[in-house]
Amino acid sequence: QNYVIPSVRRRRIALCASLSQDLYVTTPIYYVNALPHIGHAYTSVASDCLARFAKLDGETSFLVTGTDEHGEKVAESADKAGETPMEFATRISKKFQALADAYGIKYDAFVRTTSPEHAKAVNALWNRIEENGDIYLGAYEGWYCVRDECYYTESELVDGKAPTGAEVEWRTKEASYFFKLSKYQDILIKSIQNRDLIILPESRKNEVLSFLTSQPLRDLSISRTTFDWGLKVPGDNEHIIYVWIDALTNYLTALNFPDNEHNWSSTPKKIHFVGKDILRFHAIYWPAMLASAGLPWPHTIVAHGWWTKDGQKISKSLGNAIDPLLLLDAYGLDATRYFLLAEVPFGADGDYSRETMLASTNGFLANAVGNLAQRVCTMLTKPPCQSQAPPFPTNVNDIIKHACDQADDDSLNLFFDLVQRARALPQAMRPYMQPTASQNEAPCIRFDLALREIESIVRDSNKFFDAAAPWKLKKTDPDAMIAVLTISLELLRCIALAYQPFMPDAAAAILDQIGVPDNERSFAHFESGILAEGSPISKPKPVFPRIDPDSLHCDI
Repeated sequence: QNYVIPSVRRRRIALCASLSQDLYVTTPIYYVNALPHIGHAYTSVASDCLARFAKLDGETSFLVTGTDEHGEKVAESADKAGETPMEFATRISKKFQALADAYGIKYDAFVRTTSPEHAKAVNALWNRIEENGDIYLGAYEGWYCVRDECYYTESELVDGKAPTGAEVEWRTKEASYFFKLSKYQDILIKSIQNRDLIILPESRKNEVLSFLTSQPLRDLSISRTTFDWGLKVPGDNEHIIYVWIDALTNYLTALNFPDNEHNWSSTPKKIHFVGKDILRFHAIYWPAMLASAGLPWPHTIVAHGWWTKDGQKISKSLGNAIDPLLLLDAYGLDATRYFLLAEVPFGADGDYSRETMLASTNGFLANAVGNLAQRVCTMLTKPPCQSQAPPFPTNVNDIIKHACDQADDDSLNLFFDLVQRARALPQAMRPYMQPTASQNEAPCIRFDLALREIESIVRDSNKFFDAAAPWKLKKTDPDAMIAVLTISLELLRCIALAYQPFMPDAAAAILDQIGVPDNERSFAHFESGILAEGSPISKPKPVFPRIDPDSLHCDI
């Protein structure tokens, strides 16, 4: 399909001067020590999907992504590449921004931690924590992981390595500033138990609580003196600020902290999407630092699992890395986004294989969704409809009973409820797109279950179309044929509206084909937006072309 990467947008960062939004969604701040991989695409698509869903559902949202560009590992990678750290960070940051653009991530700000705006925010946060008496100068020694930019205790090592599987090295005593993390252990435990700080899924919450309750928290080493690629500690140029304090502050930088602190403080729902390997930094260190600085915590931290390939861990030594841009070139944007969100329960580990990807793309998207759109629109563009939407019938059940006269009672009852179920898709999906607790719903992020609700309507709509067989009615009962096509058109409209957060381009293509106006595509129009009589129906083009397995790159 010769997918072309869009040109990188030249904005380094779009700071929000003054903002009033219902939902603030962030990806992790991606570390530039290596090129983007499928995990980065996964987190970004998930964050984008939630932000889009909120907007379509009547909320305002603000989505942030960006790159973490300081630290010892970046300096080492730059040296190996024969570049300065800034040259290296800029080159790799552009690749992350290109990945976000290629995957249709509709971000509102892209933060680079090498920007002057970010340095201002980090200094302000440090000073607040220091003024609260939570920073002191000491010395540190222990097992250090360069890749994770983190010290680990002996008890935390697994087979002599960091919990993430990375190598560690013993570092002798080094002067360091410390943050009084231990001071916040009890409030962290109580807040997580009381859901004042929500961690999803439940298994990840239990992991964090287990860590917090199994041992006393040690104060956190928050500066380094062994390298110089980073932000200086305010008032002490001998020390570089610990990269995780630097990185986590990006969530404030994007909202123009400290100049517009209310942008963070007044947002009702602040949601961080992260990989499970960096959950501790976000669920323990970050809330504690915010509390020390007198700032509210995020409301929800959603941690996802890792991707494997054909059942094997993805690693350089196995040579089985999945290039996220090659996926787009092979399968297209929307099919790739759909696979990532539908294949696994969000939070669990996922496995990629060519077989499962083809089953998703050809087996469901092309055969079920694309085929339904193709069949309905093809018949509507021919006489007697002549590319115009007919009026929606008032006697839907009578038409269904007449057109599907060979169907059994169970099928008829399924068809009688189908339009109502399709129009109720927002209500069916909301419980699985709920990052914070509401009056009636527990917090839950399960994109796969939200998509399953739409899939049910897609499959039942195809069953109805087959049972009604409008191509046969054309000769025997043209009026009934028109009514069946109109019911199918309404089902297709609801399906396309529901798919917008997950597959925005494909959904827009279907809505364009059936003449849904741009201002009638929010979730509020499920009930009120029936296509007006005479709305233009375009000649259909395949929304999900079938993929020829023989045309695929050998690695995907």
